Parts: sequence; C-alpha cells; structure tokens
Amino acid sequence: MRTLIKGGTVVNATGAVVADVLVEDETIAAVAAPGVFENADKVIDAAGKYVIPGGIDAHTHMEMPFGGTFSADTFATGTTAAAWGGTTTIIDFAVQAKGTSLLSTLDKWHEKADAHCAVDYGFHMIVSDVNDTSLKEMESCIAAGVNSFKMFMAYPGVFYATDGEILRAMQKATDTGAMIMMHAENGIAIDQLVAQAIAAGRTDPVEHGLTRPPELEGEATSRAIQLAKVTGAPLYIVHLSARHALAAVAQARDAGQNVFAETCPQYLFLSLDDLAKPDFEGAKYVASPPLRPKDHQDDLWRGLRTNDLSVVSTDHCPFCFVEQKELGRGDFSKIPNGMPGVEHRMDLLHQGVVGGKISLARWVEVASTTPARMFGLYPRKGVIAPGADADIVVYDPQATTHVSAETHHMNVDYSAYEGWELKGKVDTVLSRGSVVIAGNAFHGREGHGKFLSRDLSQYLV
Repeated sequence: MRTLIKGGTVVNATGAVVADVLVEDETIAAVAAPGVFENADKVIDAAGKYVIPGGIDAHTHMEMPFGGTFSADTFATGTTAAAWGGTTTIIDFAVQAKGTSLLSTLDKWHEKADAHCAVDYGFHMIVSDVNDTSLKEMESCIAAGVNSFKMFMAYPGVFYATDGEILRAMQKATDTGAMIMMHAENGIAIDQLVAQAIAAGRTDPVEHGLTRPPELEGEATSRAIQLAKVTGAPLYIVHLSARHALAAVAQARDAGQNVFAETCPQYLFLSLDDLAKPDFEGAKYVASPPLRPKDHQDDLWRGLRTNDLSVVSTDHCPFCFVEQKELGRGDFSKIPNGMPGVEHRMDLLHQGVVGGKISLARWVEVASTTPARMFGLYPRKGVIAPGADADIVVYDPQATTHVSAETHHMNVDYSAYEGWELKGKVDTVLSRGSVVIAGNAFHGREGHGKFLSRDLSQYLV
C-alpha cells in the first residue's frame, strides 16, 4: 500500500520544508520535493497544512488504581482519544503495589493493554517497593523493553520511597543505563499541612493546592538531583509545575548533570484560580503537583524555550466529576488526583506557537521528537524521515478546535478546558501507515496498536 501526502509543510524538530511524503505499508519510504512522486494507491492533500510526526505522550495513566477507584479511560478509550488529538504513541505506567513483584505488575499491565490499544504504546514501571528482589527485577524489566522506573517522594504509605530506597534504585539505574523518573514533592511535610487544614475545617478543593506549596516541590526536586549526583544516575522529573523546581533543574543541567524534566499543558494554561472555583468545581482540577499561581506560567514557557524543560506530557489520569471526584466532598484529601488531557495536548501546545511562546519546530520537538529520544524510540518514532514508522499527523493551522466534554472522546464527564476555542486542528492521522483519523471520523480499531520495546535513553552521556 502506497500513500502519498502531497504539498504539505513537513515540520521536524530541525525545521520546516514544503515536501511530499511517500508511505509504503507501515513505513515512511521517502520525503522529496513536491511532484517527484506520482504513483500511489492513496493521495492525501496536505496543501496549506503541517505534516508532523505523530505526538508521543510519555506520561499517561489508563485504568490506574487510585484511592479505591480507577482512572476512567481504558487503554481502548484512552488511545482512541489520543489518536483524535494527534498522539500516535503513549507510554503508560505499570503500577507496582507494595508486596508484589515488578514482573507480575508488568504482566498485569500487558493484560490490560495488549490487543486493546488503538495506537502504539510502551510502559514505564512504578517502583513502590524497593528491596533486593525488586532491584534485581529491574534488570528483567529492561530486558523486556521497560527501562524507565518512576519513584515517588510523595504519597506516604502508598508510593512513597525513602531517600535510602531512592538511592539504591538510582545505583541500579547507574549500573544498567536505566532512567529514574521522579515525582518530586515532599510528601512527609505535605501530609502534615493536609492534616492541619482538615483539622481547621479547611476542606475545599483549593486547599489541595495550598497544602502542597511550590517550595516543597522545589525542595524535593533539589534533593532528588543531589541523590542522582551522588549515584551518577540519570534523572527525569515528571510533571514539573513550579518555578522553584525549574530553577533546580536548570542549575543541574548547567552543571552538566543528566537531569531532564517534563511539564504538562495544565501547568502552562491553568492555575490555582481554577482550583478555587466555587461549588466544588475546583475538584475537577485536583492533580498532583497542584496547579500553581498564574505567575509560574511564564517561567515554564521560558523553560521550554531554553530546553530546561525538555518534554510536554499530559499526566492523563481522568476521574469523572460525578461519582469519582465527588468522593472528596467535605475532605479535599479524598479527591482522586488526576486530570484528563491526552486528547488536547497537541492543540494546546500549538497555542504556544500561535502566541509566539515557542517555535513551530520546538512544538514538534517537545511533543514528539524529544520524547522519542528520551525513551529509546528514535528514529522509529518522532521524525518524518525515510525508515521511520509512518506515524504522521496532517495538521490544519487555520482551523479551530472547540473543546468540550460533549464532543471529546476521553471517557470522562468534564473537560478542564470546557468552551475553549483553540487555533489549529488535527486533520488526518496515520498510525504506522494506517489512516486512523480523517474527515472528522475515527477509522482505526482497537488492537491496532503494538507494544513498543524501548531502547535506553539517547540523551545520556
């Protein structure tokens, strides 16, 4: 099957050029000047549109257990929504429960995802139980194509790891070339602030943000960086939200340390004001780390421009407002932590291009190319080039995306961006050469997506 994408502006992390893209079966066969290719079984007219590599969302939580419930998107619904938004690869988190093994956890997540995903997928592993067995099992996970391991300085009693446990896991990462990913918030101090707020009768959703101050994200980030320095391990800070944490990352990177960080659209566009919405509406915006005061946003955009923030992921972890978020009425600490976002990451980030905050090439870089390199998928993913998988998005910069829970495809009953009008719209999406989105319709299928066994990070020195 030969597919020709004609006359579009091909945008890679290195820049943009008007070119035709020839796809043969699942792979990009050639990129050439317009008019070079003539014969094709299918022709897609991309004139006036961008042709970009499919988005890679390196941080999602489908069917994730949390506080007695599960995130609302299955791998089938979540990856379908991703496709609608121009994301053709997700990397989800397999969640080790304390007392269980990493390999049995990996098996469980394969059972959830295999034969159900509409686009390609990989896994990170959450390590919540550090001991001799789990440290040894990290090697087996790496052999199985899962070579990034997330740890938590938050959530005591659930996921929390001590500094000593983190140090041991980092030592294993140094020995194996694996990546340690860190949720960096000082959970011990936060738990005290939460308990004090509840005791004082301060129970509204905004207290979730007020009891997780940015200083405690900055402190934990700095501590994680120092532990990584002592052990020589690479470190990837997930969902960075605060300027305090960004400053610590920038300082480490300037010193030549293998420290990387991602942020998320919610921290670029939403704020503590949303958490403070009345009548429990703020519960829709409860995630950890929390939304920050608006004045952090300019710092985060600057971090994206300077590459102190390398990736934009979503931390997609949707809980319905009715029946799930409402579990925390009268006690904000019981509100399930997480927000929907996998469908709108590419569109939201494009607003940064429209507003002059990032370049067109940087949009592609932080949404696709860098995650591919960071997590061992490049050049199979993340680039429009011969030999790459034909994960391609034709994007119309002149069209408009209207965001609403009534029209989105995520399995959640609200949108964090309800009513927003975004400049730009996904026109056509190919996943490994197959058209999955076209003509404002889904043409894919559950089970099309393949598991991606990943190589080690390509940024490590």
